[in-house]
Amino acid sequence: MSAPTMKERKACWAARDEFWRCLDRHTEDAPRCEKLRRSFESLCPQQWVKYFDKRRDFLKYKEKLESEGFQPPETAGKA
Repeated sequence: MSAPTMKERKACWAARDEFWRCLDRHTEDAPRCEKLRRSFESLCPQQWVKYFDKRRDFLKYKEKLESEGFQPPETAGKA
């Protein structure tokens, strides 16, 4: 498998960005973004899709920590 060309990379990134914008707009109705998800998966190498999915999860988690602060679980320290 050869590396994606610049044109293919740009198409992948554009599809990813469009999909992520959709998810941000429709947080309660993610199935509305399914068509964009399929486009994202078809334009990007599978490993990239896995990486970008993990990256988005991390960024959302980081955003939540920064806005709400760390909340330890209720059961922490109780044995």
